[in-house]
Amino acid sequence: MICRRRAVIGACFFSACALVAASSASAQAPEPDAPLAPGVQNAQRAWQHWVLNCQGCHRPDGTGSDGTAPSIAGTVARFLHAPGGREYLGRVPGVATSPLDDADLAEVLNWMLYRFDAAHVPATFRPYTPEEVGRLRQQPLRIEASRVRGDLLKKAARAADGATARAGSGAAGR
Repeated sequence: MICRRRAVIGACFFSACALVAASSASAQAPEPDAPLAPGVQNAQRAWQHWVLNCQGCHRPDGTGSDGTAPSIAGTVARFLHAPGGREYLGRVPGVATSPLDDADLAEVLNWMLYRFDAAHVPATFRPYTPEEVGRLRQQPLRIEASRVRGDLLKKAARAADGATARAGSGAAGR
């Protein structure tokens, strides 16, 4: 009797959580005729995969959850400016251990970069491919992920500072 009651309570809790997640995320579904980001064949599918596999920890707006999932809003594409940053995004625990297949995961990564940090996607960005994602997730980061994240963000900031300085000196010399 107690096991049955716990099962019913658990099912109710799960249903309530799913309803809250669906209602909070529904406002963020991509428009059917919105332009597609490079490497994204179906934005609706990528968004659905995000909702079901990533949003629970990273939240609908990408701001993350203290102590479990870092914010990606306004920062995720900055990794692409640091040596090793592209690889890092394919090796973080939530990506490397995702139940999604390599093609769906590549599409979610490409969609996520433009959805949460389009301003920092480099002009030279090459979309992730299923083959690349499959290779990267073979070497998942574990407890070192947070340290690597911090190191890469520092490198990305230095690269951005250097680019700004170069752009400023070029303008001054005209």
